[in-house]
Amino acid sequence: MGLLSSVFKKNVSEAPQKPAAPAKAADVVQKVETTNKEVKPVVDKISVGYTHLSGCTGCTVALADNYGGLLTLLDRYVDLKYHLTLADVRHIQKVDVAIVEGSVCIQDKLAVEEIKETREKAAIVVALGGCACYGNITRFSRGGQQNQPAHESYLPIGDLIKVDVYIPGCAPTPQMIRNVCVMAYLLLKGTKEQKELATKFLTPLMNMAAKGTSACFCELMTEVINQGLCMGCGSCAAACPVRAITMEFGKPNGERDLCIKCGACYSQCPRGFFNTDVVSEYEAINEAIMAALQ
Repeated sequence: MGLLSSVFKKNVSEAPQKPAAPAKAADVVQKVETTNKEVKPVVDKISVGYTHLSGCTGCTVALADNYGGLLTLLDRYVDLKYHLTLADVRHIQKVDVAIVEGSVCIQDKLAVEEIKETREKAAIVVALGGCACYGNITRFSRGGQQNQPAHESYLPIGDLIKVDVYIPGCAPTPQMIRNVCVMAYLLLKGTKEQKELATKFLTPLMNMAAKGTSACFCELMTEVINQGLCMGCGSCAAACPVRAITMEFGKPNGERDLCIKCGACYSQCPRGFFNTDVVSEYEAINEAIMAALQ
C-alpha cells in the first residue's frame, strides 16, 4: 500500500500543472480565519476516582447501566483517573471526587489503608451503595470461609473516615448515580445559578452522610409514616432488595428479621430525606441535568 501511494504521488507531481487562478481577497481572509481557529475542549472536566472495596460490584453495574449517559459524562465532564473495573489504572490518585463502593474489611490491612488514602487524596468522598453507606449485608458476615477465614468484620466507610455524600441503595438506581455526577460537576465548575441548584440537590445527601452509618425501615417509621407523610405509593417496598417490606392496607410494613440495613427504602421514599428545597426546584434541577446530557 505504501509503494502504490508513493508511485501515485510521483506521477501526480510530474504531470503538467495548470497555472493557479489568482486568489480573491475574500478567499484569503476566509482561509486565514479558518486556519487560525483554536480548538478547545467542550468543558473543564473534574477528576474522579473509584475505590472498590468489599461488595458485589452491583454498584459498578448500576453505573454502567447509564449506557449513553455514562459515555456523555466521561466525554464531557469527568476524567476517570482510576477504577478497578472500568479503567486500566488501580492505584489511588489525587482527585476532585472519590466514589467508594463496598464496606471495609478491618482484617484486611490493604483495604483499611486504601480507604484512608482515598480520604487524603480526594476533595469530596462519596459513599456509593448500601455497603459503603451502612454496611448492608456485610454487617451479617461471620467469617470462617475456607478461602478467607480471617475476613469476618466489615464496617461502612463512614466509621473509618469522614464521608461527604451518601448515595444509598442496593444498588442505587443508574439515574441517581448519573444525577449526582452531573450535580457534582455543576457544583465545582458551573455558573452561580447552577451551583445553587447543585447545592440544593446534594444537601440532603450530605445530611445523610452527617447523620451516621445506620439506616433501616425504622427511619421510614419515625420520619415518614409516624409523621403522617406516607402516601402509600409503595416505592419503599419496590426498592427493598430482600423483600423485607410489604404493603398492608395501603401502608408499608417492615420485617425486622429480613432487613439488611441498606437504606434503599428510605432513599427511595419521595417524602423521605429529600427536603422541600429540592421539591420546589425539581423542574429546574431536572432541566439542568437533561441539558448537560444532550
